[in-house]
Amino acid sequence: MSDPNNNTRAFRRARPVTTRSRLILEAASEMVAAEDWKRRQVRVSLREQGDTEWSVNLLASDTPDAIEEIATGNADIAIINPAAPVTLALRGTGPFRDPVPVRAITVIPSLDRMAFAVAGKTGLKNVADVRERRFPLKLSLRGHRTHSVHFFLRELLAAAGFTLEDITRWGGEVRYDDRVANGPKRMEALASGRIDAIFDEAVVLWGDQALEAGMRFLSLDGPLLEKLEAMGFRRATITKKQCPGLNQEISSLDFSGWMVFTRADVPDEVVRAFCRALEARKDKIPWQGEGPLPLERMCRDTAEGPLDVPLHPAAAGYWRERGYLD
Repeated sequence: MSDPNNNTRAFRRARPVTTRSRLILEAASEMVAAEDWKRRQVRVSLREQGDTEWSVNLLASDTPDAIEEIATGNADIAIINPAAPVTLALRGTGPFRDPVPVRAITVIPSLDRMAFAVAGKTGLKNVADVRERRFPLKLSLRGHRTHSVHFFLRELLAAAGFTLEDITRWGGEVRYDDRVANGPKRMEALASGRIDAIFDEAVVLWGDQALEAGMRFLSLDGPLLEKLEAMGFRRATITKKQCPGLNQEISSLDFSGWMVFTRADVPDEVVRAFCRALEARKDKIPWQGEGPLPLERMCRDTAEGPLDVPLHPAAAGYWRERGYLD
């Protein structure tokens, strides 16, 4: 006959702190995976039982705001999409007045491009044309105001010598549509002619629709592209693989990689513990529907996972010991 108190005894034998912590973490994991749950950015704080301060803070955002959180010590490990803003932080360029001592832990592969599409009837050929002609664009941008797209756009326009406010002064309009690149409001506005420009990433989602509607992609080249590269952005090419409707390849900016990063002074034990946990759970973290996280591609520089920021020594050591890094 079974003992009705077995479950209670098993619970009492378990470590209460571990049980409580895992209960919250597992429930949170399920919540952020639910289709009807919109609050999917996560902050996790860890400390020893009895401590008064949280000693390790993890941030699952995806915006450039995460860099400030790391720089100020409010977070110890964070993730950002794409990788480029972390490079600018390291160099102290763009919005960063001084270099930030950021270090990479890993970078999740995700090939992407920025694209600057305008209606063919505008006659615009590159971004510099907008300023030179003071063109009154009717521009659609991502509705998510903290998205990295806006970081890219601010730096691009500053390098080109104008701002979004200039566009409105020239008689144009800047609107913020949806939270995804190919959202229905944007596509409806494109089809009706209420917008004549889209500046966004995830070009594979909306690029062909824009081309079919008579739009063309502006190229980035010459001194403007060189200035952006000197800041830490990477040049990249929009190809027919991303947009089959293209007549020719377009020079643009890279928007690849989900970088997990930290500060140089974060203790080795914290970084190694994170790497060990990531490796242990790689089969449970969804990645583009292709199975487990490809750790062997996540600790080296690749086209789909730019790594222009040095690895934290503890991360480099761990990946090398485990055979992922030569």
